[in-house]
Amino acid sequence: MNIEGLRYAQAVSQTKSFSAAARDYGVTQPALSNGVARLEEELGVKLFDRSPRGVKLTAHGTRVLPLIDHALGALDSIVAEARRLARPATGTIRMGVSPLIGADLVACAFDAARGLPRPRELVLREADLDLLRSALKASDLDVALVPAVEAMPAFRHRIILSEPVVVVDPAAAPGTDGPVELAAAADADYILVPDTCGLTTFTTRLFHSNDLTLRAYPGEAASYRVLDEWAGMGVGAALLPRSKVTGRHANCRPLMRAGTPVEISYEAVWTRENPLAADLEEFMDSLVEAADSLGALHRE
Repeated sequence: MNIEGLRYAQAVSQTKSFSAAARDYGVTQPALSNGVARLEEELGVKLFDRSPRGVKLTAHGTRVLPLIDHALGALDSIVAEARRLARPATGTIRMGVSPLIGADLVACAFDAARGLPRPRELVLREADLDLLRSALKASDLDVALVPAVEAMPAFRHRIILSEPVVVVDPAAAPGTDGPVELAAAADADYILVPDTCGLTTFTTRLFHSNDLTLRAYPGEAASYRVLDEWAGMGVGAALLPRSKVTGRHANCRPLMRAGTPVEISYEAVWTRENPLAADLEEFMDSLVEAADSLGALHRE
């Protein structure tokens, strides 16, 4: 069975788009589509349905794709361990971080790296998502901690931490408190930021995926920190991860969707070819464990 076809199918499943999957792998869309078609022919089942609204898994695809994910994950682990045995790596882990990643999670990463069977030091670089992606592809970084807002199927992923999202809306009626449903929150004008940290992508997709119109304030804040300050001044409303709210806002409420808290997740991303790949898997195990107590704190 062609491994390339399996990876292409996985990429389409994650991006919900043949063209986006092709861009991520750096191949033409016909080449990727042909690879998926050959895989479907070999398996004897159709994995995807295409429609004007995008690509979705068929009933057979829903059963098969988790098995493909598991098989590719196991294969990547075998290759990573073999590389570690053949060429033991030493030194540091070069870690990129999105501006949205908090200092508390970075501190967990330092503790996790130093607690590895082969203790490591971290060298940090903060940058926007495009620069982090480019640095990973160029092998200038070993791993990046980013909001899980954009599918990057050519990379390995691990969700590290999730936290609730809150709505800061100075225009809400005085005395309003308690959770607010997304549909009700859609009446506000939201301040957005340049999409360097991932927060605007998260906000936009949250509204659009629920068939809601995102009403944007005509100006723009420079960062999520300024966004928090402007919302406190009454300029407009803001959607923020709970840990990023620094001011004492009159109307700061948990955001819900159909009664369930809306959360933003942060993930680690690294290349399969990285010589530290096996060590990074151990690093992620330790980091997830360290971040568990942090996640519980964010939900209080």
